[in-house]
Amino acid sequence: MAQSLIRLEIVTPGGVVYSEEVEHAVIPTANGKIDILQHHAPLIDRLVPADVKVVDKDNKTDYLAIGAGFVEVYAEKISIITDQAILVDEDDQEQIDAAIKRAEEALEEGKKSNIDEAQLQLLEAAAKFEQARKIAVGKSR
Repeated sequence: MAQSLIRLEIVTPGGVVYSEEVEHAVIPTANGKIDILQHHAPLIDRLVPADVKVVDKDNKTDYLAIGAGFVEVYAEKISIITDQAILVDEDDQEQIDAAIKRAEEALEEGKKSNIDEAQLQLLEAAAKFEQARKIAVGKSR
């Protein structure tokens, strides 16, 4: 029996972070986590910062941490457009903990200062992304 694969492509402002044929992917959307396989009904949804679970064609599970963005699904392709994404096996737990601390401190400082709402939202997004990295690393071990 032939494998039913779907292309997963994750793109950030810096370029393509991930582009592979996969068995399925679990995507964190504003409406909950969605497990997407080949021939899924088309959809567009907003992403929330969290982890993406990917099962590749060799049945290996990987996790990526993503920031806010959008997902677009077609029968043969999943496109994720996000502000941040990283494959978590590239991360070191101490680096993640330090990044979380820096992001939370910057957010608290921003709340105390007189910065505008847009900058405050960017700081909050950075803190959420770092938390997503930590969760994804925990799942991949």
